[in-house]
Amino acid sequence: MKQEAIGVVLGSREASPLEFWIGIQDGLVRLDDVVWVEADHGGLEVRYYGMVDRVHKVLEGTQFDSDTFLAAGNLIPTNTAYVAHVTVTRLEPEEYLPPDPGSPVYLARQEALENALYYDRMKQKLPVGFMRNGEPAYVNLAFLDGRQGGHVNISGISGVAAKTSYALFLLHSLYNSGVLEDAASAKTLIFNVKGQDLFYLDKPNRELNEKERERYRRLGLEPEPFSSVAFFAPPRLAQGQGHLVAASSRAEGVRPYHWSIVDFCQDGLLPFLFTDRGAMSNLGFLIDHVTARLAALARGQEGPELYVDDWPEGPTGEAGAFDSLGRVKIGSFGQLVDYLEFQLLGAESEGEAASGNHHWTARQHTGTLQAFVRRLRAASRSVGHLVRGDAPSNAPDPLGSPAQVNVVDIHNLSPQAQMFVVGALLRRVFAAKESGSHRGKVFVVLDELNKYAPREGESPIKDILLDIAERGRSLGVILIGAQQTASEVERRVVGNAAVRVVGRLDAAEAERPEYRYLPGAFRDRALILPQGTMILHQPEVPVPIAVQFPYPAWATKAGEAAEDVSDEALKDELGL
Repeated sequence: MKQEAIGVVLGSREASPLEFWIGIQDGLVRLDDVVWVEADHGGLEVRYYGMVDRVHKVLEGTQFDSDTFLAAGNLIPTNTAYVAHVTVTRLEPEEYLPPDPGSPVYLARQEALENALYYDRMKQKLPVGFMRNGEPAYVNLAFLDGRQGGHVNISGISGVAAKTSYALFLLHSLYNSGVLEDAASAKTLIFNVKGQDLFYLDKPNRELNEKERERYRRLGLEPEPFSSVAFFAPPRLAQGQGHLVAASSRAEGVRPYHWSIVDFCQDGLLPFLFTDRGAMSNLGFLIDHVTARLAALARGQEGPELYVDDWPEGPTGEAGAFDSLGRVKIGSFGQLVDYLEFQLLGAESEGEAASGNHHWTARQHTGTLQAFVRRLRAASRSVGHLVRGDAPSNAPDPLGSPAQVNVVDIHNLSPQAQMFVVGALLRRVFAAKESGSHRGKVFVVLDELNKYAPREGESPIKDILLDIAERGRSLGVILIGAQQTASEVERRVVGNAAVRVVGRLDAAEAERPEYRYLPGAFRDRALILPQGTMILHQPEVPVPIAVQFPYPAWATKAGEAAEDVSDEALKDELGL
């Protein structure tokens, strides 16, 4: 059956090989509709594919604004002109000749739609939602999994743009679409930064209706929650309660996490307690020096406590602080700070100026040493329950975990403690991938990138995120990052993302240079995008695409969680 034309290329406005206007004759044409035109240039047939990015209606035959009222009452003769602007996405063959005015215009469907958006060239198409015409939208997996490009960056207003929801939908598609090779060996590390909404990813969403389930099936996905998830939360503050999770909205299946004193020293995690390394030029050198000294001190020790033999006094008021060899036991982070203060500033004695151990001070000025101790002392209030000597390390190990998806809760931690946890875990993941100990892909989901990789200043965690952004894709570490304002994030972190996604934007933010990749019409639309609609840009398609994604099939809060009453779930609960 021959397709009916919806209009023609206008001759009253200029037509070029890259853009043209069309007059709509029959039917309706909306923003984001994909069309095609064929023109004969002296025996050479060229087909133009394009996307509608502007639509207008105007009354012809009127001279004044008030004439509209006369036309509405059929008192003067007028005609409604319905026109649309088309941005060309592809020409076949690639001959840059303008289309002829009067050429018929058709809506792109099936094969024509795939050609217009380069889907025909994508060997592995990852479903990422639905276009405005109801057809599935795809991303070339090669530009997401590291082969030709990597990383995803999502921007938008918090609470409206649905950044985390879309990141989770992308993960669901990666794991369940069958497109990602060796998906079973892929791992995901998700940082839960707001509430505990991500603590129910393994629970079905009771609010998912049949219409939304069918949308999943149309994308080739099953409407089901994540099947392999591990949850981690900070431990309780009290000494001796490191095995207990702090207050959590989920009672079962949540493991507490912390680092032992020895592992903290051996793994060189001290720098992640200093988020403003650039504030003092000498402080960075001192941090690196003390980190190396602690690593050497802890070498060969099994922990969780750290034993030292160069602290004559030991911790103040601590009974049983010495072992059989006379070494002092450091059993808490506060005691570790006391020990470092002793080494850097020396013991206070009446009538004598304190002086530190020159092996530790690295010949730094006393003011620098005092600043270091002050900041470390302040950090002990934030991370004292995360670095402890009363139990072996129980830090999350995303690559060694049997679960595919690992959710680490940091939302109740202080900003400094959040920095420490994120930095320590990213260091662990990146080091493991550099050493080649894990062959599968690793996806890292991190919101609030403007906090961890700000445009101004230096910090160890920013260095790691830059490493992931610039070298991660070649190692198989893919960052799915999000933020409210891309203008406040380090340019190289945002710029290295092959796939960029935008939800609802603030008007001032939309004018920033970071969004120049969006045509003006898309930047204007970003101000009014409803929740569940995103604008997606990928390297292979020359225009952004507005996509809608299905309602989450997994619970996003306790009230949405539907209990699994299947026989398999009962057997798992009973350990059968």
